[in-house]
Amino acid sequence: MIRDLARLGVAALVGMLLVAGYTTWRIWEQGGRDERQPADAIVVLGAAQYDGRPSPVFEARLDHAVALYEQGVAPVLVVTGGKAVGDRTTEADAARSFAIARGVPEAAILVEDRSRTTLESLRAVGAMLHERDLASAVFVSDRTHMLRVLRIARDQGLTAYSSPTTSSPIDADPSRRLRATVREVAALGVYFVTGQGTPAVADDADRP
Repeated sequence: MIRDLARLGVAALVGMLLVAGYTTWRIWEQGGRDERQPADAIVVLGAAQYDGRPSPVFEARLDHAVALYEQGVAPVLVVTGGKAVGDRTTEADAARSFAIARGVPEAAILVEDRSRTTLESLRAVGAMLHERDLASAVFVSDRTHMLRVLRIARDQGLTAYSSPTTSSPIDADPSRRLRATVREVAALGVYFVTGQGTPAVADDADRP
C-alpha cells in the first residue's frame, strides 16, 4: 500500500508539473500576441498609483491604451482600479487624469473605480459595457497578465482581444517577470478551480 501511495504521489506531482508547465507556456504565448482590431472599447487594467500619479507599470499600460485610442481602435476608453488602504484617490481616477492630459476627451472615458482584483474589475467592466450595448473590447495590461484577463473577460460574455504593453518595467526585469508568471499560474489555477479571484495584495506586481 505504501508503494502504491508513493506511486500515486509521484504521478500527481508529475501531473501538476505538466499542468504548470503548459500554463506557463500559454501565459507567455498569449502575452506575445497583439490582437488589436476595431472594437467597441479599450479597457486598461489598473495598477498602483501614488497620490494620483500612476506607477511605472500603470503608466506603461496607460501609454499603450492611449496610443490605441489615438489609432482609432475604439471610441471608448475604460479605466479601472479602486483605492488601496490609505490612498486618497483611486487607480481609475489617476488613469482618467492621465488620459485626459494626453488628449483623450473626457466624454470618451468610462471609469470603474471600486475593484481591487482582476476578477472584480472585469465583472464590473462587463456589466458596464453590456449596459451600453458594447460587446467587444481590446484589453491592455502586462504580457504575463493577458491570459487571465482574456479568460475572465470572455466569461463575462465579452468578445475580448489582447494588446499587451511592451514597455512595462516587469518585462525589463527577469526576476519580476518570473514572479509575475508564478503568480499568474497560481491565480489561473484558483480561478479555474473555484471561479474566484486572488487577493489584491497578490494580484498585481506593482501593488504593495
